[in-house]
Amino acid sequence: MCFINCTINSPLFKGSTQSRQRIYYVGKILKSLCFLYRFYPGVPDALKFASSKLYIVTTKQSRFADALLKGIAGITIPAERIFGLGTGPKVKVLKQLQEMSEHQGLKLHFVEDRLATLKNVIKESELDGWNLYLGDWGYNTQKEREEAAVISRIRVLELSDFSNKLK
Repeated sequence: MCFINCTINSPLFKGSTQSRQRIYYVGKILKSLCFLYRFYPGVPDALKFASSKLYIVTTKQSRFADALLKGIAGITIPAERIFGLGTGPKVKVLKQLQEMSEHQGLKLHFVEDRLATLKNVIKESELDGWNLYLGDWGYNTQKEREEAAVISRIRVLELSDFSNKLK
């Protein structure tokens, strides 16, 4: 079972919290907007060919993440498996997911591109059973990757190895 942070790189909205603007573009001109967004190389194929059930846990709005997954990557993930803005902090979502009966006895994995988020997961003893990965792409720096490398609970994951972890 794998839970990932939606990994999208956008030169236009990087760091933006303007949800209304995103909704407008998604709703009105998604096809022309697609050229502004791109997934990191290999991420769409990793998601498409994953052998595990995937959940998306993102700070983006769920419908925006869904539109990007479908419109850019050609991936359909059921709406009930996309946890976006408004569903609570990622730590809370992970707790909810691990409590689901269908996940009992499974090894759970969380791939994230923000070290601060992974540190928040580590602070919660209820989440000690999760395998945690810091993707070496996205919103982190070399210094953060070096810091993560010495934290026993976190494995630094290279983008090139991402698809292998989902098999």
